[in-house]
Amino acid sequence: MREGTVARNYADTLFAVAQKKGEIEAFGEGIEAVARLIDENPEFRLFLATPRIAASEKKSVLRKAFEAELPPLLLNFLLITVDKRRQRLLPFIAREYHALVDEHLGRLHVEVSVARKLDDATIGELSGRLSELLGKEAVPHVRVKPELLGGVVVRAGDTIYDGSLRRRMYNMRRRLLAADLPGEQA
Repeated sequence: MREGTVARNYADTLFAVAQKKGEIEAFGEGIEAVARLIDENPEFRLFLATPRIAASEKKSVLRKAFEAELPPLLLNFLLITVDKRRQRLLPFIAREYHALVDEHLGRLHVEVSVARKLDDATIGELSGRLSELLGKEAVPHVRVKPELLGGVVVRAGDTIYDGSLRRRMYNMRRRLLAADLPGEQA
């Protein structure tokens, strides 16, 4: 199986347990904290990844580090990933888990590109309009791209809505070049 599929299967299982216990957010925060620690701490990442360290020792360290911080079932999940030698997939599992939470809560993350920085009020208004358009709670991730000149480009999944001034100018130029001007003979 591909790693993405394995991570998705583990995330599905974790989400089902979290949903059954009514702790979707707590599990999400916990798995995110573990994934962030793996990403940001090379020693911890190496500790979990190296086959020279016994699984029992890794599990002991995980228990000591996270016993007071994580829900017990999430800690058990981490220990199982060590038993199955899937601990290197924890950041991917965390990403898949968050995607499941977003799907469950009806949230959609959208990339928004603009020419200039937006203030918080404008971002809130944009989020509201995108939510209406998409039929889900839109969570905008705004990036500034001065080359757009003006307007906005929104990417929601595989769909791109391009309302940039740059695109409009390009389309106008294309129409003008394609138009037959009066008095010209072909």
